[in-house]
This record gives sequence, structure tokens and C-alpha cells, in this order.
Amino acid sequence: MNKVSDQLLVFGKTTKSLFVLLIFFTVFLAGAQQSQSQSADAENNPLMVGDWVFNEDLSDNSDDQVEEAIKDGGGKVPRRFFKKRPEDFYRGGPPEQELYDRISYDDVLRIEYTDPEFTFTYADNYQRIFHTDGRRRSTTANSFYAEGGEDFSFGNWDAAALVVEARPRDGGFTLETYTLEEGGNRLRVEMTIEPESFRGAISLTRVYDRAEISSR
Repeated sequence: MNKVSDQLLVFGKTTKSLFVLLIFFTVFLAGAQQSQSQSADAENNPLMVGDWVFNEDLSDNSDDQVEEAIKDGGGKVPRRFFKKRPEDFYRGGPPEQELYDRISYDDVLRIEYTDPEFTFTYADNYQRIFHTDGRRRSTTANSFYAEGGEDFSFGNWDAAALVVEARPRDGGFTLETYTLEEGGNRLRVEMTIEPESFRGAISLTRVYDRAEISSR
């Protein structure tokens, strides 16, 4: 009986030691993964910084994608027959929808980064500021309008992709994924846009070339 008790005691101590080692290994692995993720973020952040110019040939047509969303939601689009649709036909909604216009129609984008803050500047000096450290709200000079509404965005890294979520003033939603291509000289943006007034989501891909490259 004593031998059995001794064996159980030894087994219990061994199990406890293994459990402690497992916890230590798990914490160490999590720390290593976090360190690698932070290192990857540190490498990716400055690579996206710069001035970017819209590449129309490689991008979706924003008006086409808006019409697809309207039809998917059960709405109707104008019949034009032989009349050509004006460029940027669906741009220019109410003020609370300005963010949608900026991300889906503007031809220029400047990206600046000061840890942990990103600043995206579009045409007409329209800015959005957001963080990648877990904060959920950031305000800018463009954040408010007469009724006191507010746009806000927040971002996080998914491997080498910058994922940005926004809550525009109209109560809608956007999800944007930014990835670099062509050795960092091309920026691809895959986005889903869901204005509050729409029944369907707008799926849109926009591609930008780095300005100093495209100007050559």
C-alpha cells in the first residue's frame, strides 16, 4: 500500500512539473509570436508611408460597383440606353456620407505614420486619423459637422495587411484591407462599404501606384 502511495506521490509531482513546464512554454510561445507580430508591424508601417496615385486600369469602377450593390439590394438603376453615364455619377451624397466618397472616388492618398497613429489624407486635405494599438476612436478636423456627428476609424495588422474599420457619420460601416505589391510600389485596397441607406454592400477594389514611381 505504501508503495502505491509513493508511486502516486511521484506521479503527482511529475504531472505538476509537466504542467508548470507546459504553462511556461505556452507563455514563451505567445510572447515570441507577439514579438514577431510587433516586428512585422514595425517593418510594414513605414513601407505604406508616402503619396499614392490611383491606377484606374487596375481598379474597379466605383460607379459600376455602386450599381451592382443597388441591384443586389432590390433597387433600380437608371436606364440610359445610348446615353453615357457621367463620370463619378454616384459621388456627392449628403455630408454624413463623405467618407464613402473619399475612399471610393479620390485619386490621391497620402499615408503618414507616427507610432501608433496613422493619418490618411485624401483630396481637398480631407483627413482621417486612426490607431493600431487597440484604441477605438480618433477625431480630426474633418470629424464633425453641424449636427455634431462623428466619423471614426480604427486599424490592426493581419500579417502584412493593414485592416481598417470605419463607422461613418451616417451609421454605416466600412472594412478596408491594405496590402503592398510590386516590391512596395503598389498599394491594393479591398473594401466593403455598407452605407446605412443601402440594402446591399458595395464591394470595391482600388489600386494605387507610389507617386514617385508613377511620375517617372
